[in-house]
Formats: sequence, structure tokens, C-alpha cells
Amino acid sequence: MRIGMNPQKEEKKVILNTHHRIIIVVYIPNEEGFYKDSLAVFKTCLDSLISTINSNAAITVVNNGSYKKVCALLESYYEDKKIDTVISHNLNIGKIDAQIGAARGAREKYITLTDADILFVNGWQEKVEEIFYSFKNVGSVSPIPIRTGLYAGTSSTLKQILLRKVKFQFVSLPENLENYNKFLSSINWENETDKNKKWPVLESKGVKAIIGSAHQVLTIDRDILFTVSPSNPSLTLVGGNSEHNYVDVPVDKSGRLRLATLNNYAFHIGNKLEDWMIKLQQANNNGNDVVLKNELSFSISNDLFNSKMSYELYHVKKRFIKKVFSLIYGKG
Repeated sequence: MRIGMNPQKEEKKVILNTHHRIIIVVYIPNEEGFYKDSLAVFKTCLDSLISTINSNAAITVVNNGSYKKVCALLESYYEDKKIDTVISHNLNIGKIDAQIGAARGAREKYITLTDADILFVNGWQEKVEEIFYSFKNVGSVSPIPIRTGLYAGTSSTLKQILLRKVKFQFVSLPENLENYNKFLSSINWENETDKNKKWPVLESKGVKAIIGSAHQVLTIDRDILFTVSPSNPSLTLVGGNSEHNYVDVPVDKSGRLRLATLNNYAFHIGNKLEDWMIKLQQANNNGNDVVLKNELSFSISNDLFNSKMSYELYHVKKRFIKKVFSLIYGKG
């Protein structure tokens, strides 16, 4: 029998104090072989995130069946309020399902989906949000620019260029070479030697961005996860086409821009720490907050429907746009 009235019914609506949610999925089953240094890598990732976000952001960590030391670390960080939310699974349910599930439960407008081996740099959040503010119709922004990502999941971006809705040019960015090679090394790709190779650059309101991005870390407009991303589970542990189907294609299929910051504001660590990574995090701890000059405005759409464009039609349109763009602009 209930006595009295639940006092929450007399309270006002919940006030959302953040507009940016960062979601990390971590799976570290042991300290052997591939996972030997994974706890140190994950802790560095988490510490770099904690030290570089501002008060408009909150962190969710999804513990995807990790071993007890990870559980203890997350419990400690949660109790100290370094992280806002911990979601725990006893068994590994697969990276993308854990990630998208947590993201769809978030209420913030912008959601950063990140691997557990990313090293964030002071100012990354502000630079990412600046691009959302400065460009119209942005779907996602990554703090890791990829020079060769021009044609990877960007047909909607190329279409905006062909329609002359954004400024575009190929630009040499010699200052990016060293950091770009760090990324290439982290995924075992061959390094570049020519610092004058050109990057695909868009510009709006005096802010520049790179076309395309990797998906190790990117910030996505929340609406895309409800309107375009598949609603059924991936049932994939990791890799395959899971991130492509649930993140890359939906951003492109939404008709929005897929971009990255002009310079590196995050790095892919891999599964082993190096001295430069440790020094960079020390610099994060000593750094000052970066403040945007522009006041950002955020809203959440109530238009929660699934995109009706078939994947067959999407791929036909994508190939056509890429071909036309290549004929006009080349590949840089």
C-alpha cells in the first residue's frame, strides 16, 4: 500500500546542464598478450579526457565485461565524480552495440563516440564544437584529421561542394605532417614524407575543417542515431562493418557534413604507451581551458523517424557524386 505522494511528481522538469556527452566503451579481459598494457593505455585515455573537457560535457564509460582492475578503476573515478556515468555488462556484448546503446540513452545534443585508446589534447572539445557552430548541416566532427579521407563516407559533403554551398580548396598543411604520421604509425600504415601534400579543406565563417575523418573518435549529432542508424543490434564483437554501418554510412546518408578539425586535437595510442604520449598528457594537466568566442546554441529534434532511403539508392548516389567531384576537382 502506498502512503502519501511521490515528491518527485511535484518537482519541475529535469534541467539539462550539459550539451556534450562522451562515451567510451572499454573491454580489457586480462593483462596478457595484446592486453598487457591496455589498462595503462585506457587510464591515460580517460585521464586525458577528464583533464580536457569543460563543464558543458559529461563522460559515460561502458564497461563491456572487463576484468576486476578495470572495474575497480571505474568505481574509484565514479565515486570521485571524475566520470558521470558507468554502465556495466558482465559479458562483452560487442563494441558498437554497447556504444550505440549508451549513446541512444544520452540526452545531450552532441555525442562523442571514442575508442578506449585515444589521447585527447587541450581544446579538442571547443574546436569540435566550433565546427558545428560555424558550418551549416554538420553531422559529425573528429579531432583527428585524415588527409586521405576525401572519398570515405563523404558523398553528402562532396555534394555540398558541388552545389557551391561551402568554400573548398586543396591546401598544403606542412604543420600536420608529424602528427599525421603518428596516426599512420598507430594503425600500421606507411608514413608520409612530403609535407606539402595537399589536404581537402572547407571554410565557413573564418573556421576551417578537413573533409572526412576516421571513426576511432568522432562527435556526432544525436539525431542521426535515431533517424538514420540501424535500429537492430549489430551482434558483432568488434570491427567488420559494424562502425561503418552504424556510424560512417548514417552520417553520410543523413545528407550532412562529415568533417575533422584542421589540426590534431587527439591521437590514436594503440595498445602501448610511448614517452611522447605521457609528456602530452602532462601538458594537458598543466594547460589552460580554451574558451570559444561564439556562444553556442543547442536544441534536440523531436523528429524521430528512420530514413527511408534504401542502401541501394544511397550507394548509387554516392558513386555518382564521387565521380562528378573527381572529374571537377581531382584528388588533390
